[in-house]
Formats: sequence, C-alpha cells, structure tokens
Amino acid sequence: MNQTQPQNESPVATAVVIGRAGSKGLPRKHVRLVDGVPMIARSVGHALAARRVGRVLCSTDGEAIASVAAAVGAEVLVRPAALASDHATVDAGVRHAIEASGDDAEVIVILYGSIPIRPDGLIDRAVARLIDTGADSVQSYSPVGKHHPYWTCRLDDDGRIAAWQDNDVFRRQDLPPAFIPDGGVIAVRRASLFRVDPEHPHAFLGTDRRGVLNELGTVIDVDDEIDLLVAEAILERRRRADDASVRAGAEA
Repeated sequence: MNQTQPQNESPVATAVVIGRAGSKGLPRKHVRLVDGVPMIARSVGHALAARRVGRVLCSTDGEAIASVAAAVGAEVLVRPAALASDHATVDAGVRHAIEASGDDAEVIVILYGSIPIRPDGLIDRAVARLIDTGADSVQSYSPVGKHHPYWTCRLDDDGRIAAWQDNDVFRRQDLPPAFIPDGGVIAVRRASLFRVDPEHPHAFLGTDRRGVLNELGTVIDVDDEIDLLVAEAILERRRRADDASVRAGAEA
C-alpha cells in the first residue's frame, strides 16, 4: 500500500496507537473508562478523525486493549514479550507494528493510548508541519505553566535549597517562554523511525526536530488517578456544554 500523496488534505500517514498492558502507576489504564469511553478508544478515535491519516494501527500486548481498539476501528498488532517490558522503547514497538503490518507509509504518527484528550486537528497540524518543513520529526509541546524551570530547585538531605538555574525572576509574567513535550502527537518520517542508535534512545526523532504548540491544559496525559479525574472532569464539562447547546437549538 503506497500512502505517499501530494501535499494537500489527502491521507499521507499511518498512525500507530501504542498501549502497553503493564502500567504500574494506574493499572489497566488503557481500558479504564473516561466519561464512559475506554481510554485507548479515544486515541484511536483521534487518529481515525485525522484527515491526513489513512490507516490506524494499534500496538499492544494486552488482550483487553486489543479488543477495545479493534472494536472502534484499529488494526491490532500484538507485540512480542520482548517489546512489552518496562525497558521496551516506544520506537521499537512502533517499528514492529509498521513491519508486521506490511505498511509502507513514509510518514508515521505515534499516539500514546493514555491520552484521552487532544485538541481538534492536532494530528493534522503535526503532519502538515513535518511535510511543509522537511523535518525529520514533529512533536507537540505545551507551556510549562507554573512549573517553570526557573522556579525549580535542588533540595539536599538537610533541606538546603539551591536554585536549579540562577535567576532573580519573581513574577510569573517575567518568566521566559518554556515548553515541554506534552505527548499529544509525534509525527516522524519513516527513515528517521528506522534509524536505531543504542547510545541515543531518541535517535528515531532525527536531527531536524520541530514542534507544534498546544495551549496549556489541552492535552491530558493520564499517568495516575489524579490525571484520570482531571480528564473525566474536562470531558464531562464538554458533554454538558454540548447537551446544553443541543437543547438551546431545539428550543429556538
């Protein structure tokens, strides 16, 4: 299957949604319900909704994850045990899915199955930037917010504090812009994905690495119960707003 298309709105990418079964921070998190929908299903849905994605794969070692992903439209690739341990890398699992599926797309979109909330159009923005700039990879970033590196510190065993980076900024509005990968999306060229360097775990991202920016709080990465509660609250609020809009339209 050749998915390389002109630089327009046609599908050019294959998405790989990854969901390992052995989460310790939040057991079974990929099949936990988030506002009534299994978490992994939301990431699959994001991939299916992207205009630039033509095929959606799910790489997992969990039967329940596989069942949910398949039910909502993903092609499931069961990863071997060697790629399902705590030490297995994301890119190794994605490479296995691409090879095992026989896919030959030149652009690969990597989506974490533990992210139930992403901005609309994020995947398409990342793919567009990858293609338009000729970069090796594009990741999404969010502002660090109140956890700025200028305000982080080191704390020794006696409670002595040392600034992580010397500065005299005391007002939040005076902090220099700083961003952190939020996990919302990674778009990478096939040639970069298959570039393996054991000494450099992020070699698969290539040398020309670009970013797309999300507003603070628009990507929710679920690692623990607190994250799950936040995601639930956001999705419930959205659902209530949508319901209110529908009712208002019906009464108009």
